Amino acid sequence: MAGNTIGEVFRVTTWGESHGPAVGAVIDGCPPGIELSPEDIQKELERRRPGRIRTASARQEMDLVEILSGVFEGKTTGTPISLLLRNTDVRSGDYEAIKDLFRPGHGDYTYFKKYGFRDYRGGGRASSRETAARVAAGAVAAKVIGKAGIEVVAYTRAVGGIEIKKTWQECLGLSREELMKNPLLCPEAETAALIEEKLLQTKDQGDSLGGIVEIIVRGCPAGLGEPVFDKIDADLAKALMGIGSIKGVEIGAGFAVAHMLGSENNDPLGPEGFLTNHAGGILAGITNGEPIVIRVATKPIPSIGKGQRTVTKDGEAREIVIGGRHDVCTIPRIVPVCEAMVNIILADHYLRQKAIEQWT
Repeated sequence: MAGNTIGEVFRVTTWGESHGPAVGAVIDGCPPGIELSPEDIQKELERRRPGRIRTASARQEMDLVEILSGVFEGKTTGTPISLLLRNTDVRSGDYEAIKDLFRPGHGDYTYFKKYGFRDYRGGGRASSRETAARVAAGAVAAKVIGKAGIEVVAYTRAVGGIEIKKTWQECLGLSREELMKNPLLCPEAETAALIEEKLLQTKDQGDSLGGIVEIIVRGCPAGLGEPVFDKIDADLAKALMGIGSIKGVEIGAGFAVAHMLGSENNDPLGPEGFLTNHAGGILAGITNGEPIVIRVATKPIPSIGKGQRTVTKDGEAREIVIGGRHDVCTIPRIVPVCEAMVNIILADHYLRQKAIEQWT
């Protein structure tokens, strides 16, 4: 199946299914000599694991990463890095009753139409379980861009229509450690409490919620990006839209630009740099040195306890009620996944730019 690899210089391929023996990633193009330990990856995987909130999936994968290649004596060797995450808490029997039904909102129907066959156990390759491999690879990418002083921090902006009051500028100095104090990775404790209450109410109703994740990139230098078709904002949007539940991406002022005048949208320049940042740190597909600001909209979890209309693979009408172990909302577990995808794209474009600089 094509489409499992992202990046040109820093290349990441993920593999594995939700209920298979394992999931994992292979990273090619990571420079040699970067300090890397299982602990560097593990701490990011811990942020993705369920259990931080009461409405998370009951599936308890330990996600203990195994580095199979590409690291020797605590440093990358420049050869492919292979990462393995074993699936240890699999209950495929939960899906037997609905194996011939298409779950609304899932990829069941489209996978079947494309391949004439699908892995019904938890969604197979289309499961959110695959994102664990992305987080593992993103932790390696973070080490690469960390050498250049680039840091990516994401947090919960909104869930179910309840949104934080802080602007991205007020969140610019947030540390990952601060966010980890809050189980929802939300920068406002009072808003987090309201969100948690709504999540619990929605769980009791057998339903699910969507939300918004905001991502900020600090310390990114000007000049990253490859016009015309490999613009860095285009690559960031593609990477984030490649996460299963993401349905929208905006950068900087985003959709608000449609309601602005040119004089309002343009970021004026002064001797000290840009005076505003409606562009979100990117102009003409190239970073301008300002913070990169991205927001993504994540849809409600499609596996819900309410009855829904569907059909069998033979086209017969049915009603489906989905049981098993599922989150009520992708947030907060999707937050480190978003960070990982941004890390991977930045690592790729950073290494591309380093290659250009060697010739200039």
